[in-house]
Amino acid sequence: MSKQPEPKVSKGRENDTDPEKGLSKEEAEARTAQFGLNELELVKPENIWLIVLRQFNSVIVYILAAAGIVSFILGDELESFTIIAVILINAITGFTLEYNARQSMEALRKLDVTPARVIRDGQIQEIPSEQVTIGDILVLEAGDLVAADASIIERNQLRVDESALTGESLPSEKSLDPSYENAPLGDQHNNLFKGTAITDGNAKAIVTGIGQLTELGKIATMVHQAKRTATPLEGKLNSLTKVLIWVTLGMALAFLVVGLLRGQEIKQLIETAVALAIAAIPEGMSIVATVALAYGMLRLAEKKVIVKRLSAVETLGGTNVIFTDKTGTLTQNKIEVHALHFSGNDLTIRLHPQKKGLEAMEVITGDQKLIKSKEMQMLSMTGALANNAQLDGKNKKNLGDPVEVALLLFATACGIDINKLNNDYKRKAEKAFSSDTRIMATLHHAGSGYFISVKGAIEEVSALCSWENEEQRNKELEVSEVMAADGLRTLAFAYRQTNKKPGNNFTSEEKLTYLGLIGFLDPPRKEVTKSLNACHHAGIKIIMVTGDHPATSLKIAKEVKLVGEDEVLVLTGKDLESFDFNSETDRKKMMDCKVFARVNPAQKLDMIDFYQKQGDIVAMTGDGVNDAPALKKSDIGIAMGLRGTAVAAEAADMVLKDDSFASIVHAIEQGRVIFENIRKFIVFLLSCNMSEIFVVTFAGFLNVGNPLLPLQILFINIITDIFPALALGVGKDNEKLMKSAPRDPKKSLLEAADWKRILFYAMVMTASVLGCYWYATTGLGMNTAEGNTITFYALSLAQLLHVFNLHTGKRRFFNNEITRNKFIWMALILCIAIMLATYFIPLLRQVLSLQPMGIASLELILGAGIAPIIVIQAVRLLFPAYWEIKN
Repeated sequence: MSKQPEPKVSKGRENDTDPEKGLSKEEAEARTAQFGLNELELVKPENIWLIVLRQFNSVIVYILAAAGIVSFILGDELESFTIIAVILINAITGFTLEYNARQSMEALRKLDVTPARVIRDGQIQEIPSEQVTIGDILVLEAGDLVAADASIIERNQLRVDESALTGESLPSEKSLDPSYENAPLGDQHNNLFKGTAITDGNAKAIVTGIGQLTELGKIATMVHQAKRTATPLEGKLNSLTKVLIWVTLGMALAFLVVGLLRGQEIKQLIETAVALAIAAIPEGMSIVATVALAYGMLRLAEKKVIVKRLSAVETLGGTNVIFTDKTGTLTQNKIEVHALHFSGNDLTIRLHPQKKGLEAMEVITGDQKLIKSKEMQMLSMTGALANNAQLDGKNKKNLGDPVEVALLLFATACGIDINKLNNDYKRKAEKAFSSDTRIMATLHHAGSGYFISVKGAIEEVSALCSWENEEQRNKELEVSEVMAADGLRTLAFAYRQTNKKPGNNFTSEEKLTYLGLIGFLDPPRKEVTKSLNACHHAGIKIIMVTGDHPATSLKIAKEVKLVGEDEVLVLTGKDLESFDFNSETDRKKMMDCKVFARVNPAQKLDMIDFYQKQGDIVAMTGDGVNDAPALKKSDIGIAMGLRGTAVAAEAADMVLKDDSFASIVHAIEQGRVIFENIRKFIVFLLSCNMSEIFVVTFAGFLNVGNPLLPLQILFINIITDIFPALALGVGKDNEKLMKSAPRDPKKSLLEAADWKRILFYAMVMTASVLGCYWYATTGLGMNTAEGNTITFYALSLAQLLHVFNLHTGKRRFFNNEITRNKFIWMALILCIAIMLATYFIPLLRQVLSLQPMGIASLELILGAGIAPIIVIQAVRLLFPAYWEIKN
């Protein structure tokens, strides 16, 4: 990758701009020439042919290519073409995945296509967003996308949706008050950021950063710098390949040396040694792994999980740490009325929109009778009147501020007909919410009188109300503080009824009647707790990482049972700035914390890197632009498909179509199944291939003839190995996988115990087949050609039946995940049909040098083919804990 261009710094040039006249045309052109266009700079993409060539730059490809060349030289075009097909399929898959991964930056650029309104030469002009430059005065209204980073110089009731950058579920209220130094993005109330959206009000702002100088630009740079390493599966397969290389070379060399010492024909020795070398490398390993992963992808697609990279499925199965976003993943990404305080009573509720009337309101704590009280009706009515949102029952696309939408839904649950309420209470005036007054008030004409509805911050609303004494008011302020500490956004409500038409200052002409407080919360997803428990039993650590408020984050963590009710530890981005990761105290604090709030994109990268250096396999969920670098840096990035940005989806390895954490658990389970399947078929392939080598080499060492011809070895290697291995690779039955801890990511694909099992399986099959060959040629007096034929079919049958030795645990032989796998039976039927064809089709029999057989030969084949499975199962019964394939 080429070096990222250094952004040009403005050095305060925005301060030279006249706020009324803006930049002149000449000055704008000069600054554009100096600072460049307001667009995200792309690192020059890697040449497409280099990506293609890289797919062939691996040890296993070299071995397969050599095997193909040798097969062609030996005259076996079928073997040669099969190997070439394997190489091409894997290369095409790898190229497609890498090419898709490059689209992250293009998705970021798509945020730049909107126009922008600026003041130039004293006039408001609309220009392409890429022509905005340092010092331009942006003119913004509700619905606009912010074209560049800017500092607010004028604003009116301004609120901005910054969720893509900060993770905040609520729009951010903006003001002219300067932010404190090094404030997180969510706390920079006097600044606007490129790519965010104006939801309410209007503003003027002076541009301070464009292109790569913006917060969006910084994230774009991090997306490029966050590089993926090889997945655990890729690394393990590469390590296994290196082992196989040395085994292959050793066996082939030993056979050559022994043959030469005995004076055997050099050409035959070379042909057999090369055939052994080809047989030692399981050509089908890569393609079977690809098929197993692809089949897992199809099963996950049925669970609303779209996998972009094949190896991502297995990687997730080995994950032991998951960094999860809060908004929309653990919560429903919508604001609801959650807590109520009125007339000295407290009530917590949960709304069920699918129900109607009071049935839609579930009382969690408090007196059920309160929901029918007059105070509750007045509180809900006031919230519905001091409101500019709209409910769309047909299309379910409610319009307006999320808090005001929540108030309308709450009023509906209290039995209020919103349309009738608006007809009965005609609005005559409104005092819009502003950061100065911090209240919203509406005046309504109802019958012969007037009704005033007020909502806002408790300090301002309570100051407009009448109280028996100051202590009573202070108690309400304390209640509000407690609710805020619990992570709730609170609003106070008040009203006044009068027969006299109020004037312009209708909120302060007379004291209002205080109604109470409402606390709002983005409610947790119901299924999350069950999913988190499943992860806990599976030994997976879940960590919440969000840009939201610490108190809100901790409350949600407690609601979904991510942490205990007595948990108080929350680390913020500001805390992390002072962390020393070389300090044992700070490292322990980091490991103990499960809730991180107000975290910026760079800190997410640092956290992922911290856990990866601990040896963990880290998954990351996210939906916003701010999550893209972390999604790419993690071992497995998981983007949200419903609410997620294009940037997040492009940077991720997987996309959840339903944004559900439960889908992640399904993917983890599938990943574990796939890893077990991959290990099973590798054990199967290696034990089969090793038995082929042992049969030939041991026969050579014992000087009892050549029981298998090179072409017969190659045929067995393709037919009896590949199809059962494919069937093992698509198995899906193992209910115990999610009840054990993830495997140690540091361990190799095959451990010492696995290699011992492979050797044992191979030795048993070798002994049975060689015994059969010896008895046929010495006991029954058959010639070498007839012995070759018996050995060919006996070994083929032994290897086919060997698949039933690969079941896990202490399951019964006739009832396990192997016998319940329909693909196993299909593979066996197909392979037996092919083996019969080799005997009854003259051309195939001639090519493989097979001889006619009698009853005695058939009995030997059945005996030698069945004997290994009997021996192996007997040993498994005697030593079940050792010989089972553990998860």
